[in-house]
Amino acid sequence: MSKHPVQMFEYHTWASQTILGRIKGLPSSVLSQEVNSSFPTIAHALTHIYAVDKMWYLVLTGTGMPEALQACITLNESILNSVDEYANLFAQLSEQYREWFQSQADLEQTILLDNPYAGIRQTSLSEIVLHLVNHGTYHRGNISTMLRQLGHASTMNDYALFWYQEATK
Repeated sequence: MSKHPVQMFEYHTWASQTILGRIKGLPSSVLSQEVNSSFPTIAHALTHIYAVDKMWYLVLTGTGMPEALQACITLNESILNSVDEYANLFAQLSEQYREWFQSQADLEQTILLDNPYAGIRQTSLSEIVLHLVNHGTYHRGNISTMLRQLGHASTMNDYALFWYQEATK
């Protein structure tokens, strides 16, 4: 099995925890302060990332995409009150993904993905994982911008920094 999708997922987990760690070091009000950005608050952005991560987990574990989307719609509306709550949710889901990875012999196998917005296509499991990572990277960038709009520096969470963090483990 190619290790690249797994490594990319580990980067995704690390980057999410890194930005959550930065937010945790700021006043708790930062989570719910309104900004003029892609999301009304950082909490909304974190909720969206989590809901999409969960939706893809459901797809990867055998739920049809229309059903997975429906199951996660309410998650997208569940705004949490603390960074610790988000960190715990993300950590729990990451463990579920790791267990799923352990059960996979071939991440290049394809499934029939019925995307209600884009149509039906054969999609490899690795493509889904890489999309999940790309989606999270995009929205962590939104969060970095939101932090700057609120007068705070963000934190570096680039893939290249992850390489060096991993090398020191």
